[in-house]
Amino acid sequence: MIPIAKPVIDEDEIEAVIEVLRSGIIAQSKRVEEFERAFAEYIGVDYAIAVSNGTAALDIALKAAGIGEGDEVITTPFTFIATSNAILFQRARPLFADVDETYNIDPDKVAERITRKTKAVVGVHLYGHPFDIKPVMEICEDHNLLLIEDCAQAHGAEYEGQKVGSFGIGCFSFYATKNMTTAEGGMITCNDRKFAERCRLLRSHGETKKYEHTILGHNMRMTDIQAAMGLVQLKKIEWLNGRRIENARFYNENIKIEGLEKPKERKNVKHVYHQYVLRVENDFPMSRDELSKYLTEKGVGNAIHYPKPVYLQPLYINLGYSEGLCPAAEEASRKVISIPVHPLLTDNELRYIVDVINGVSR
Repeated sequence: MIPIAKPVIDEDEIEAVIEVLRSGIIAQSKRVEEFERAFAEYIGVDYAIAVSNGTAALDIALKAAGIGEGDEVITTPFTFIATSNAILFQRARPLFADVDETYNIDPDKVAERITRKTKAVVGVHLYGHPFDIKPVMEICEDHNLLLIEDCAQAHGAEYEGQKVGSFGIGCFSFYATKNMTTAEGGMITCNDRKFAERCRLLRSHGETKKYEHTILGHNMRMTDIQAAMGLVQLKKIEWLNGRRIENARFYNENIKIEGLEKPKERKNVKHVYHQYVLRVENDFPMSRDELSKYLTEKGVGNAIHYPKPVYLQPLYINLGYSEGLCPAAEEASRKVISIPVHPLLTDNELRYIVDVINGVSR
């Protein structure tokens, strides 16, 4: 089976982790600080705050921004549930804005959702393609809203030549299958010193110095073990993304069958292809679910990202959300399918995947 995802871990990461283990200093320490500085420089921001995972990054960012009970936060319904759950953690209410042709949040739909209770917008750079940041930023400026970028799938992606995570408050995940990994882990990026300081307090029980706690916080720290891996991965990220982009280009040029829509990519962005997502239209010989079964039988890993909009998950239905809220997201959830695009794919595997897909019509 050709896996849908596969982390690139070699001797460099292994040796870096072993060095930390041998040092005996394995919790948050100097390696984390080094990783924070290096990541901030890479993204092009003043501050980076390492945390335990991507969900923690979103949770802490919203808390640091003062989002609380009774507030509303606009976000996308077509992504992993962590994005909107982080809003629920604040006892705030997610307002879902529909998606555009790139499956990212639609700025026009964002504007339609704003009420007097709205305090922030959380946009997701889905599949590695940046959402249309400029009009969303203008909306936020006009209505005095905080912009949070969920960059969990978009390390190194760019919008008009600028790295995502540097426009608003950036929140990254380093989960095992992301474009770069620390196994678990996350990062918050910003240019506001006071905001960064508050995030650091929130990730470590509000501790200003040993056994002195000024605010209610969490234990959401990153370890030096994770940071050591992250430092190695950060040096490789451009190569890792480059391989993903090359693989996506191969698919774009060689998948030639009616009824499969290939990913849309805006000219003003750098898409880093966390996922390569096909859309199965009605004139394709198989349904989306039949195609998934067919690919699996042929040894091609695949996945559905995502089988239903967040608001149609049982948790959200119980909160009063219902079908019909975001028609474009609902249609996408019935039609999308991801195929392998990770950096370790061989030329033979890429050709095999293309032949299998193109062979559906024969």
